[in-house]
Amino acid sequence: MNKKVFVSGCFDMLHSGHVAFLEAASQFGDLYVGIGSDDTVFNLKGRYPINNQDERKYMIEALKCVTKCIVNKGSGLLDFTYELEMIKPDVFVVNEDGSSPAKEELMKKLSIEYIVLERIPHANLPRRSTTSLRKECNIPYRIDLAGGWLDQPYVNEYFPGSVITISIEPTIEFNERSGMATSTRRNAIKLWQTDIPAGNKQELAKVLFSYENPPGTKYVSGSQDAIGIVFPGLNKLYYPNKEYWPSEIIPINEEPVLSWLENNLYLVTLEPREMKYNVLDNTNINLENAKALADAADKCWNSILNCDIKNFGMAFRESFEAQIKMFPNMADQTILNTIEKYKSSALGWKLSGAGGGGYLILVSDKPVQAAIKIKIRRKSILS
Repeated sequence: MNKKVFVSGCFDMLHSGHVAFLEAASQFGDLYVGIGSDDTVFNLKGRYPINNQDERKYMIEALKCVTKCIVNKGSGLLDFTYELEMIKPDVFVVNEDGSSPAKEELMKKLSIEYIVLERIPHANLPRRSTTSLRKECNIPYRIDLAGGWLDQPYVNEYFPGSVITISIEPTIEFNERSGMATSTRRNAIKLWQTDIPAGNKQELAKVLFSYENPPGTKYVSGSQDAIGIVFPGLNKLYYPNKEYWPSEIIPINEEPVLSWLENNLYLVTLEPREMKYNVLDNTNINLENAKALADAADKCWNSILNCDIKNFGMAFRESFEAQIKMFPNMADQTILNTIEKYKSSALGWKLSGAGGGGYLILVSDKPVQAAIKIKIRRKSILS
């Protein structure tokens, strides 16, 4: 009797990359596919799929390597728990960018073998992703490497300091509410559709910041989001006391530094933040904690410029620790347990944004299994 194999995903706009993955998964046994419902895709990606769930189910079930396709009844990244109970698979297969500690832990709990596959296109076919087949959007995401929260006056009023950001190419479609400035990016798409326009980067970032925060906005988004999206490469943003906008932006676009960062940063997928989640509850904002955050950002900046991996990892951790001292709600027990899992293989860790959840970013001088690699946006010819 063949083993039962289960995979889960969106599988929108079925392409050769999907088929190659499904064929590879089917080599382990009879393949059952659970697809995310239209509502689940919307909640994770911030947009509905091009093909609705019935059409996606029909196309996947038509593949000879697939035994059965089901629309998952749950929601979120683990929307398939009911289907696991129903099918009782022996093996669960994911691509490397679909792996997460939560999935691995669930399979361990249920005694289901967990297999992570590398994305390899069939024969000489090109690499494909749903993102690449949609109308091409080159507007980047951003990652806060250190100092996040110092772009808010209610923090920098205690102590001025820097936020360090990198602009990230949309090589994958990062989940909503994940600390990658996805809401600011949505506003950038509304403004500019597919590309950041040519022109003065600071003025463009101010336009985006103002568009996202019209008069009367209750909770003003930090300007590091707009700047981190508009400015390519690595940037240090210095915030004086009680200011929303930095008094100085120091850009770094030197290739050795950017390549070094790419080679030593890894993202591990966590659950997106819950809609009801409020990071501003139970805060502990004071001079000591704000200064610790500013000091860690300066250490982080200097270690990056020197390509000093050991001190970078240490400063990276110190920045995160300073953040959660001020905002304890950033890291719940699940996140702390995930960090504990990677402590022995990473030099530093923090969350992808200051709001908790999303992605765990690791600093490591050796490969991290089943983690996502990022591509930093380089300075464009029109910049």
